[in-house]
Amino acid sequence: MKCAWLGCLVWGSLLIAGSPQSEINVNSRYTVESVQLSGAEESRISAGLRREIARLTGEKLNASLLEDLARRIRKELHVRAVSHQVLRGENPEHVKVVFEVEGRPRSYELSIPTFLYHAKQGWSAAVEGTVQISDHRMTAGVVSDGDALAERYAGVNARYENRRVAGNERVGFRFLAETYHQQWNGATRRASDPDSIPTYRSRQNLEPTVTLALAGPLTVSVGAGFQRMEPEFTAATPQSANALVTTLRYHRRMEDSGSDQHELDADYSLRAATRILDSDYVYARHRAAVRYSFERGRHTIVEHAMAGAITGRAPLFERFVLGTSSTLRGWNKFDLDPLGGDRVAHNTVEYRYRVFEVFYDTGAVWSQGQPMVVRHAAGLGLRHSGFTLAVAFPLRDNRVEPMFMLGMNY
Repeated sequence: MKCAWLGCLVWGSLLIAGSPQSEINVNSRYTVESVQLSGAEESRISAGLRREIARLTGEKLNASLLEDLARRIRKELHVRAVSHQVLRGENPEHVKVVFEVEGRPRSYELSIPTFLYHAKQGWSAAVEGTVQISDHRMTAGVVSDGDALAERYAGVNARYENRRVAGNERVGFRFLAETYHQQWNGATRRASDPDSIPTYRSRQNLEPTVTLALAGPLTVSVGAGFQRMEPEFTAATPQSANALVTTLRYHRRMEDSGSDQHELDADYSLRAATRILDSDYVYARHRAAVRYSFERGRHTIVEHAMAGAITGRAPLFERFVLGTSSTLRGWNKFDLDPLGGDRVAHNTVEYRYRVFEVFYDTGAVWSQGQPMVVRHAAGLGLRHSGFTLAVAFPLRDNRVEPMFMLGMNY
């Protein structure tokens, strides 16, 4: 049955791939002469997105890039749709690009940022409702996630965002409030230690942050997170993990003269829990990630590397896990380390042609004083507009056990 399923998946992907002639991008010979936004004021779009739109001028026409920018404009303006038109330019082999904004900005929007199934971890889902009033954005949602952490957390969250504090596009503010109840896998319960790494019944978080645009594609966020964990046994005392939070982000999208498209994302985050904030846990959690993608026509190659380390004693929700729907796909995170680790290294290489993709994952999660064991996985599937259908295989000597995943996770 498994072989039949894999055969159908490969055959379907080959049918979707089409003929070699479809790879030719006839539009790549045209140069963008000018870019216009119709139906909305440019000032309503973030400065970073405006810069990316302006960079189209003088570059070769790239249909996939126009579709991505139209999607991002629609998301920022909260309108019904944004389309793009390509018109003849004033000079030979030059064109004008017009983004058409359709409909009035919506003050309310319902979205599903997470909806996925993992063969070992079951379903995870999140639903959010957003109200937009001028520069003020208020969101409330419900979530049940058994994929991202060592715990399955379920509850509600709310956040307030303002991307232009006092009209300044370089300063943004966000306030996040969360309250979750936990469910624990049996392997995690057996491995936990009430004195060093205890489980908890519920946790709450309040997190204000300020984001500053430093220069071009570089931003920094600073703030604090105030986590409170209720013990599973009522006689125990609640514990806190109050930390200073800093995140440095870099995003750059480039297109060369041959219409090849490059995109680079990099970020570094630090969470430092300290007695100064009256925290019961004292630790520093470092995480760094780099993602690079190269696109030529309908071919895309993606490279994503991530590493992290924790010093001190951190609660379970801060510990690193692999074996999820996006890391070491094919492995079960509870087999790798049911408590997560305080060290992690991971790398993913993906090749995509239209909606078909193949990937190779490698990584290790361990704790200080333990040996580092590197594991590998490979898989194939279909991907379109954030939706993924994939089968992954852990590469090990004793047996082959495929893992099935589907859904979307933005």
